[in-house]
Amino acid sequence: MEIKNVATNTVIPYARNPRQNQGAIAKVAASIKEFGWQQPIVVDSEMVIIAGHTRLSAAQSLDLTEVPVFIANDLTPLQVKAYRIADNRVGQEADWDHDLLTLELKDLLSEEYDLDSTGFSKDELSNLMNAEINFGPGTEEEQGRLDQLEPQMVLCPNCGEDFDGRKHAKI
Repeated sequence: MEIKNVATNTVIPYARNPRQNQGAIAKVAASIKEFGWQQPIVVDSEMVIIAGHTRLSAAQSLDLTEVPVFIANDLTPLQVKAYRIADNRVGQEADWDHDLLTLELKDLLSEEYDLDSTGFSKDELSNLMNAEINFGPGTEEEQGRLDQLEPQMVLCPNCGEDFDGRKHAKI
């Protein structure tokens, strides 16, 4: 895989990008500042973005003059269109193991590492670090209580979807 640096202003956002990424730009910019470029922007042969709109916006917000790109010459036009969607969608399928996440965050904190660079807000970090619950499957009794909640609408403040995948306003 060949990655090359190009002038930021030569990378062209895809005009029909369906992903709304404004809320992530500052966090991605902070990540680039802390960790550098660990993932290039994927473009087609015309320098139109396939994956990496948020990375480009973050670079622009940092006034970077160059960005790393990977030119995906081996994809058909239909594959490019599908990959634009899949690249963003597949990340939504992952969940956190909150117990392990808390352990990792506590390890960083014990070394006085600034947790702001992890992408979590101060409120999210506070909730994670102060949580005294096991987020595993629980006992049968606990599951019974959870089952009673099924008719209720549960909103996810981070993803804007309730438990059955229907879109709702973020809270």
